[in-house]
Amino acid sequence: MDREILKLLSKFDKINKSAEEILEMSVTELREKIKETGLNPDDTKSKELIESYTKTEIIGKEIYYYDSIKSTNLVGKFIAPSVSHGSVVVSKTQTMGKGRSGKKYESPEGGIWFSIILKPEIPPQKAPILTLATAVAVTRALEKSDIKSEIKWPNDILINDKKVCGVLTESIAKLNELECIIIGVGINSNNDVNEFPPELIENSIALKDVSNKEINNEKEIGLILEEFDKIYKEFVEDNTDEIFDEWRKYSHTIGKMVEIRQPLGKNIVGYAVGINKEGALILEDTNGKLVKILSGECKLLN
Repeated sequence: MDREILKLLSKFDKINKSAEEILEMSVTELREKIKETGLNPDDTKSKELIESYTKTEIIGKEIYYYDSIKSTNLVGKFIAPSVSHGSVVVSKTQTMGKGRSGKKYESPEGGIWFSIILKPEIPPQKAPILTLATAVAVTRALEKSDIKSEIKWPNDILINDKKVCGVLTESIAKLNELECIIIGVGINSNNDVNEFPPELIENSIALKDVSNKEINNEKEIGLILEEFDKIYKEFVEDNTDEIFDEWRKYSHTIGKMVEIRQPLGKNIVGYAVGINKEGALILEDTNGKLVKILSGECKLLN
C-alpha cells in the first residue's frame, strides 16, 4: 500500500468508518471523506489574508480555511482534540450549517462562516455567557466598520430589525467536565438575501445592503476575532459585569414584550426586564411574576 494511502488511513478514527471499510475506499474517496470532516484544509490566500488582519493574543493563532464543508462547528468538534485553544475554522460555504434547535442555517458563498475552538477551564454553567460575549464582539466589530447593529437575546444580531448574524455555541463535556466549547458565527455579508428561501427573505439583511459596498470578509473576520480576543480576556478574568453592561447597551430585546418559544410547545409571554449573571433573560410575565429564561427562541411582539 503506498505512503499516501497509509497517511490517509492513519486518520480513519476521525471519519466514522471501520478499517475494513476504509480499505475498500479509493484514494479519491478517502480524500473527499477526510476533507469533509475537516482534516485536510484548503491552502488559499484567504487564510493568509485573515491572518494579516488578525491582531490577537489568543484567538486565531491557528486558522483552518476551507472552500466548502458541512459545518464549521462540526469540523471544529472533529479537530478540537488536536488543535490549540483559540483555533478558528473558516469556510466559504457550509452545506449543512445549523442554527438553534437544529434548524438549517443558509450558508451560501459570500457570507462569513467561522467557528472558534475554546478549551477554557470553567464550569459548564458558565458557557452560555460566551454566546452573549460573542454577540457583543460581533457588534463591536461591525461598529468599527460603521455598521450599527443590535443584539436580540440570546444569539442574533439585527440591523434595521432584520437578522444579519447568528451565534451557535456548543459545549462538549464528559462527567460534567467541560472539554471544549465551539462557537459558530454566521453572517450575511455579501450575500443576496433575495436568493434565500422565501420564509427567510423578509427578515434577513446583509452587510452589503447597509454599507452599499462589497464587504472585505477577511478583514471583517479579523476585526471580529480581535474584539472576541479582548472580550474573552474579560471573561476569563471574571469581568462579566462589563460584558453584561455592553450587551445591555446593544440589546434589541430589553424593554420589549416578547414570546419565548420553548421545547414541547411551551410558550412564555412577558416584558423583557433584563439579563442576570448567568446570561438568562428575565421576564415579567402577564401575572407580574418575574421568570428566568435560560433558553428558547425569542420572538418580539412590539
